[in-house]
Amino acid sequence: MEKEFIKFPFYIIIHPFKGYWDLKYENKGKVSVAFCILAILTIVAILKRQFTGFIVNFNNPYELNSLAELQYIVFPFFLFCVANWSITTLMDGEGKFREILMATAYALVPVVSLYVCNTIISNVITWEEATFFFFLESFAMLWFLYLLFVGIMTVHQYTVTKTIITLLITVMVMGIIIFLSLLFFSLIQQMLTFLDTVYKEIMYRV
Repeated sequence: MEKEFIKFPFYIIIHPFKGYWDLKYENKGKVSVAFCILAILTIVAILKRQFTGFIVNFNNPYELNSLAELQYIVFPFFLFCVANWSITTLMDGEGKFREILMATAYALVPVVSLYVCNTIISNVITWEEATFFFFLESFAMLWFLYLLFVGIMTVHQYTVTKTIITLLITVMVMGIIIFLSLLFFSLIQQMLTFLDTVYKEIMYRV
């Protein structure tokens, strides 16, 4: 049974419509597998940034911060899931939060696979062959977006048009959440600074 759950993400990337339908109505998806995919992607992305061949690696490996990499993968992942769940709840979406989470994570499988391939390939190619490297990078992202689109459309039982509108609004909501979060932390920081100043002033006068 566990093998079926492990194989299922690879089934989805080949048969997305049937796969996501089974995820929603046949309970073939598993949240723990989704988290594993996210964790593997994070590790693969860190290794890719560090060990990609110098010909196509424009990052400085000495400035790599593994914890900082989480903000480019884990944070956007959960931010998208929360934003999409919030919007679709108001737009008659049938998807539950766990289904959105699994649909998004399973869509990342091509990115994980092609990132591993690209990291290996980058160390044996020449500059003339670098086009193939960048092609795989773009292909991985397009495949992910296609799977994500089909996944969101299926779990919410939306039409193509409504799915496009929903995803656009989701991106907008993600921006709003980030803006409000930064504003909130800025206000908290200013409040703490003010309280610290008042405290020091009181202690100075006492």
